[in-house]
Amino acid sequence: MHKTSNIDIGIDIIKENSMIANENKALLKKYGIKSYNVMGAIGSGKTSLIEIAIDFLVKKGKRVGVIAGDVVAEYDSNRFRKHECLVIPLNTGKECHLDAHLVEHELEELEERKILQDLDYLIMENVGNLICPSDFTLGEDKRIVIVSVSEGDDIVLKHPVIFRFSDVCIINKIDIAEAVDASPEKMKKDCLTLNPKIKVINTSVKKNIGINEWLELFE
Repeated sequence: MHKTSNIDIGIDIIKENSMIANENKALLKKYGIKSYNVMGAIGSGKTSLIEIAIDFLVKKGKRVGVIAGDVVAEYDSNRFRKHECLVIPLNTGKECHLDAHLVEHELEELEERKILQDLDYLIMENVGNLICPSDFTLGEDKRIVIVSVSEGDDIVLKHPVIFRFSDVCIINKIDIAEAVDASPEKMKKDCLTLNPKIKVINTSVKKNIGINEWLELFE
């Protein structure tokens, strides 16, 4: 028989995060800012798809801010800086996800500096994995999870929680599906089995497949 212990940590972390996320959402709504939490594993194509969305929105005259979540590096931040948008690097240190408290600090600073008020869109690129971000809402209007066929077509069922609580799933890099012996159709079916309300879009940045549907999420 395993020995067990009860440890009182004194605070419900998920509940506290949800409360702060609601405050973030209210603040963004106050200024009419549409917000997106973009999640996915490293290499799924999050950054490339966000870059396309930035250029699309800027071309329409929209003002875009991007929070680039990463553990320590600024690789994605540097990519975003090549576009006409506000870039906020947010290093999480040992944490494997963004949380509402970290985002709250950035929003408060932007509001104090009279920058937040000028934005139309805020895209938050979460830290690259499919486990940790699933429990932590940030105050977003839409939760988007991006997966690549190169991760294997069992990737959805291996990480069910993040798909159950997302609004949109992007199945990316479908142009190489045959080469990596993966079925986008199976991945879509698995998504809908876990979450019948989720919107599923197949994309390929290289072949320009599904990009219009991706961009429709930002209209």
